[in-house]
Amino acid sequence: MRYTGTAITLHWLIALGIAGAFSVGLYMHELPLSPWKLKIYSWHKWAGVTIFLLAVLRVLWRLTHRPPVPVPMPRWQHLVAEGTHRLLYVLILAVPLTGWLMSSAKGIQTVYFGVLPIPDLLAKNTDLGDQLKEVHETLNWVMAFLVGGHVLAALKHHLIDRDDTLRRMLPRF
Repeated sequence: MRYTGTAITLHWLIALGIAGAFSVGLYMHELPLSPWKLKIYSWHKWAGVTIFLLAVLRVLWRLTHRPPVPVPMPRWQHLVAEGTHRLLYVLILAVPLTGWLMSSAKGIQTVYFGVLPIPDLLAKNTDLGDQLKEVHETLNWVMAFLVGGHVLAALKHHLIDRDDTLRRMLPRF
């Protein structure tokens, strides 16, 4: 049994958004302060807001729609898969949220697509902003590690086990 079209669409939109935002984050981190860096930071923040909104939709969809029954696998694999999925759900919400909190604490408001001001969640506090930057970066690396394991597990199921785990989440063209 396949995932719903909505679940598949949200999964891949979020996956592409995370890959793009993570890549941009790595790139912008080392740039010297310039108008270009500020523009890249805006793009990164817009991506984060979009990912957060999609993640909220994904979590709400998941809470109201049961996923298909897992393919047969050893119990330990099922437990690892379930734990990884739960952590990924937490991280797709926590990573953009910590970025938003960090921007708020650093006193840099996010203006979504240069049009819609997003309210700050915290008062300006540079020390807290620096701490939240560390939390944001750490959570990003944890997510990168989990996403890597998630991708490898999906490929293992597809190429070695030859089951339908991956096909159930692929879009139909």
